[in-house]
Amino acid sequence: MWIFDLDNTLHDARSTIFPSMHEQINDYLKRHFGVDEAGANAMRQVFWQRYGTTMNGLMRHYGTDPRHFLRETHVFPELADRVLHENTLRHALERLGGRKLVFSNAPRHYVAEVLRGLGLRRYFDAVYTIEDARFRGKPALHGFILLLRKHHLDPHRCAFVDDVLENLRTAHALGMSTVWVSGATKRPAFVDLRVSSVTELPRLVFRYGSE
Repeated sequence: MWIFDLDNTLHDARSTIFPSMHEQINDYLKRHFGVDEAGANAMRQVFWQRYGTTMNGLMRHYGTDPRHFLRETHVFPELADRVLHENTLRHALERLGGRKLVFSNAPRHYVAEVLRGLGLRRYFDAVYTIEDARFRGKPALHGFILLLRKHHLDPHRCAFVDDVLENLRTAHALGMSTVWVSGATKRPAFVDLRVSSVTELPRLVFRYGSE
């Protein structure tokens, strides 16, 4: 089984989507915690670094309702127009052997819209979102365990593909093969393979193919 992250793995969210998302999160923090722009930036960055997502930090420290947070911070009326991806991505997924699943920290409505914009939904056997992880997303072990149980997966027969090292560290600890999508020149010991793009994977399937 190939398990793919979504943002900055299957598409580039850095130039259009993430800036808007960060702005929405900052607005949320300013409304609900009375901080200014600098304070909101600081909260968002600290929680992301410590807990993987701002939402995880807010839930842990303030008991924030995750559904309320996601409704107010993932509003993209024209999301399909913002999605950027490589033209060869669909062909690469077609060529890549094995079953495929998306595992994203984003909410279901956002993931569905991005996959629709990419034209990729038909290539995946299942989509696993933050709701499915009971709002305890990557890199927390909890979400990974729920995913493996729900889909009856042996982690040693899975390859996990993500752009975030802490998420890959958790996957490695569970016994998965790990693929880091990055332009870096070096890779940590818990990363089995580094690629600059998912489109490079089909030629490597003989090494990382699974069920």
